[in-house]
Amino acid sequence: MTVIKTADVIQSVADALQYIACYHPQDYLHALHGAYLRESSPAAKDAMAQMLINSRLCAQNHRPICQDTGIVTAFVKVGMAVRWDNTNSSLLEMINQGVRQAYTCKNNPLRASVLSDPAGSRRNSGDNSPAIVHVELVAGDQLDISLTAKGGGSENKARFANLNPSDDWVDWVVNTMETLGAGWCPPGVLGLGIGGTADKAMLLAKQSLMQPIDLPQWQHQSKLTASEQLRLTIYNKINALGIGAQGLGGQTTVLDVKILDYPTHAASLPVALMPNCVANRHIHFVLDGHGAAQFIPPDWAAWPKIHNDNEIPAKKVDLNQINAAEIATWHSGQRLLLSGKILTGRDAAHKRIADLLRQGQALPIDFKGRFIYYVGPVDAVGDEAVGPAGPTTATRMDKFTDMMLSEVGILGMIGKAERGPATIASIKRHGSVYLIAVGGAAYRVSQTIKHAQVVAFADLGMEAIHEFTVEDMPVTVAVDSRGQSLHHTGPKAWKIKVESL
Repeated sequence: MTVIKTADVIQSVADALQYIACYHPQDYLHALHGAYLRESSPAAKDAMAQMLINSRLCAQNHRPICQDTGIVTAFVKVGMAVRWDNTNSSLLEMINQGVRQAYTCKNNPLRASVLSDPAGSRRNSGDNSPAIVHVELVAGDQLDISLTAKGGGSENKARFANLNPSDDWVDWVVNTMETLGAGWCPPGVLGLGIGGTADKAMLLAKQSLMQPIDLPQWQHQSKLTASEQLRLTIYNKINALGIGAQGLGGQTTVLDVKILDYPTHAASLPVALMPNCVANRHIHFVLDGHGAAQFIPPDWAAWPKIHNDNEIPAKKVDLNQINAAEIATWHSGQRLLLSGKILTGRDAAHKRIADLLRQGQALPIDFKGRFIYYVGPVDAVGDEAVGPAGPTTATRMDKFTDMMLSEVGILGMIGKAERGPATIASIKRHGSVYLIAVGGAAYRVSQTIKHAQVVAFADLGMEAIHEFTVEDMPVTVAVDSRGQSLHHTGPKAWKIKVESL
């Protein structure tokens, strides 16, 4: 009989979540570096370089890889012979206490993104609890825990279909991936759940993402199992789409494809699809009654030294002197280094602005002629101006963009991923511009932010409006003032090139 201490569960969960926030799994790091070395697209190669540099900086400074430190899911297997030292707390309460401890750590606070009353007031819980917990009773005398902390950008791209048994589910997967855009921050790992029921298929897809990346090691072998051949076929078909890193067009969109299946009803073919972003946060540990789990950081030699991420020429821009005439000279795909003052704002702030305008009330600050950065940063520690502050998915702000350009008077926007047709048309109509920073390089971006202060909607927490003073913040023109979109032209060009490789 094994006695598991409540304190060990709490401490292990807290330490594990802190660990995966700052350290990439080594299999992912090696796969990303391999893709970087193979990449021929300059834009995609530059994006992956920034991701790799960001990963090393985060490991060295113990800071989050991404500002979105995710919503926690725990898969827990409880051995039938396990006993507890304290039966006053449930397993769910232990895990949630570990989550709270991890996300409110003074030395490395993680961003609280979980909202209660999701269909109503959407109040931030302040500590990222509660977690999503799945418990299974199994044979044995150990407590087996797998944790993942998945960000909203990739979680929002989960898809499900209950296909007819005669349908080609591989075609559905490939066609669906082509519609997802770049909000999930590729290149990442694709998880697939096949069979069971709708709920089981989705669980299988998420569980599959916690398997080790191994496809790069065997993809060129002459003899493959049927399962390996299936994974390789899907991997090749998706990468042939030319989506590439950050959706900019390139050779690598997925680094591996994982599949878990389960028996299903004769009338059904449930298929779940779930991509994992560049942060790739997941970990597994076992408690056997001998104390809390230990998590030892990898050796620094494991991180590749990347020095050439600035090979693409960049134009320096003074945002304090910017005007529409200068913006009109920029072109899609151009690299810029921004200096000056920018405002921030994302979903909740945009909704509140819309509500104030509808009610005829004055806005708390003047947005005219300013750039707005879609970001919800992590709290600062030490002498930082702000914690990791990478871009959030701009597509969610599409519904507000025409209002922000025509009524609020912003000049331009910064985010990640593509914009929709109506938004691109509005950008063109107003002579505006949309710039992208690299998702998955949040800490590196934060190093360019020299001062930060909340200037409006402080009650929104990480979604409050900040004013950042930035110095040489690297961005790329994604939609120029003529309506040319890099997220359209890049993948289109690289789909052709990839097919010829």
